[in-house]
Amino acid sequence: LVQLVESGGGSVQAGGSLRLACAASEYTYTMGWFRQAPGLEREGVAAMYTVSGSTVYADSVKGRFTISQDNAKNTVYLQMNSLKPEDTAMYYCAAGGYGSWYSEKTYSYWGQGTQVTVSS
Repeated sequence: LVQLVESGGGSVQAGGSLRLACAASEYTYTMGWFRQAPGLEREGVAAMYTVSGSTVYADSVKGRFTISQDNAKNTVYLQMNSLKPEDTAMYYCAAGGYGSWYSEKTYSYWGQGTQVTVSS
């Protein structure tokens, strides 16, 4: 059983930055960040393949968000810069195995979520 605890959410004005952290009891092959805005489906934001360190991003956040890992702390981060009101959502950390990084089916473990609110 992998336990995930997110932190770092909050409220920020457009153009600002936030860094989310996901403390994991252990890493899995794929560590991802998802988000869900009210009335919308949960969508993949970014993921990291922990063995290779390679990363992938949704087109909507490329160039603005960066996913990284601190192996000593078993923590995955999501640095979010140039935030926009449309980034407002509940953000979830997820741990999974092999599969499409943007598919929820790839992930077996989920955190409780952390709210990010971006005002214009």
